[in-house]
Amino acid sequence: MTDAADPLKGYRGRARAKLSELGMRVWSDVRLVNTAGSVFEGVVLPRSGNFDDLHVVLKLKTGYNVGVHVDRIASMEELGYKEAHYKIPEKAFPVSPELPSVTLLGTGGTIASRLDYRTGAVIPAFTPGELYGAVPELADICNLTTRKIFGVFSENMSWPQYAELADNIGREIAGGADGIVIGHGTDTMGHTAAVLSFMVQGSPVPIVIVGSQRSSDRPSSDAALNLIHAVRTAAFGDIAEVQICMFGPTSDRYGLLHRGTRCRKMHSSYRSTFRTVGDIPLCIVSRDGFQPLTDDYRRRNRSRQVVVDTAHDDRVTILYYYPGMKPDLVDALVEKGYRGIVIAGTGLGHVNQPLYPALERAVAAGVHIVMTVQTLWGFAQMYVYETGRDLMDIGVVPLDNMLPETALMKLGWVLGHTDDHERVMAMMRAPISHEITEREPHNGYLILQGGLPETEEFVKSHWK
Repeated sequence: MTDAADPLKGYRGRARAKLSELGMRVWSDVRLVNTAGSVFEGVVLPRSGNFDDLHVVLKLKTGYNVGVHVDRIASMEELGYKEAHYKIPEKAFPVSPELPSVTLLGTGGTIASRLDYRTGAVIPAFTPGELYGAVPELADICNLTTRKIFGVFSENMSWPQYAELADNIGREIAGGADGIVIGHGTDTMGHTAAVLSFMVQGSPVPIVIVGSQRSSDRPSSDAALNLIHAVRTAAFGDIAEVQICMFGPTSDRYGLLHRGTRCRKMHSSYRSTFRTVGDIPLCIVSRDGFQPLTDDYRRRNRSRQVVVDTAHDDRVTILYYYPGMKPDLVDALVEKGYRGIVIAGTGLGHVNQPLYPALERAVAAGVHIVMTVQTLWGFAQMYVYETGRDLMDIGVVPLDNMLPETALMKLGWVLGHTDDHERVMAMMRAPISHEITEREPHNGYLILQGGLPETEEFVKSHWK
């Protein structure tokens, strides 16, 4: 039986038997009542053969998908039937000589997308015509060119992709782009922003990395507004650095621009997941314009020449210290040929004493070891306690308030240029793009601890 002739496409086992028993089919618009009496109305979606055979999946009218276990289906009634064929309308992207030119480089992710009702999956919309059909406001901002560099999940981004992306950024800037937008999955967006801050230096125009926490088929999607904010920043923003553009609050009031070396994804699903750590964001961006939060940034200057330097050594890793860590972990890294280790240490930059001999052996073998703090906020101040002083005597070098993942990206980049220990450490401790700051601002650290009177008062007055 072909897919087109199969009324239960993708369903198998118990789920297929249940639908067949109830006389239902894929694309049926149904009213499902579960054993608890809850009612769900939506379209029966086909399923991938990779999924289990215990759930029937509905696309609800709200836009969300829900899976109902076959044992919890009390009844299903077909209200209608219409096979869905959904496509974002593609229109020619208007060109205006008065507007700036922006290039969108695609790496993957779903910053703008369409829903594939055959599988319930989200397919990226990427060509200028598709993006114009999905987000027509873009035509009022710029003349948009898109280039798909590769299409990977962000967890599959690595050093070869970083280098290729940096080279493409350099070519687009040389070709006259007034700004660069990079569509990227959110999970490792901070890593890419950090490494591009070292591989692409002195950019004359903004380089803006953007993604979405929630795909375009969901009513709460942040995709379109994030893209509008990012394109506006690339076209008209004054901050000519690598920056991340994502939602500021959980509402859609504004977006924030975060410096690429000081930004981290802090929540798995919140739209306001990205936060500047150890500093404050660069700028607020909205449909109405820009509100800089600091004046300490490199400004747009078309006469400046960008320097693209993609040299790197990928034999680097992060060692996240935990109590009871065994020295054989360090020995194994040395044995496997790693040339650089970033330690995310406790407190001010500490590890336990049993690791000391292994760290000594690693340093003696020419491995470059640096210390960051797993607290994220604050500085590695290893001269305060005996533990830190002993580690520095071994040859472990503190990196002040550099974030662990930023340190990883920088160490890999630095080792692409030299293996001389003194030069490596000098380069690591010399700030290039605010990866180390002299001090943290008084308002750069904020955790809203729920339940406290002052926090509850603030949340009640600001929560939307």
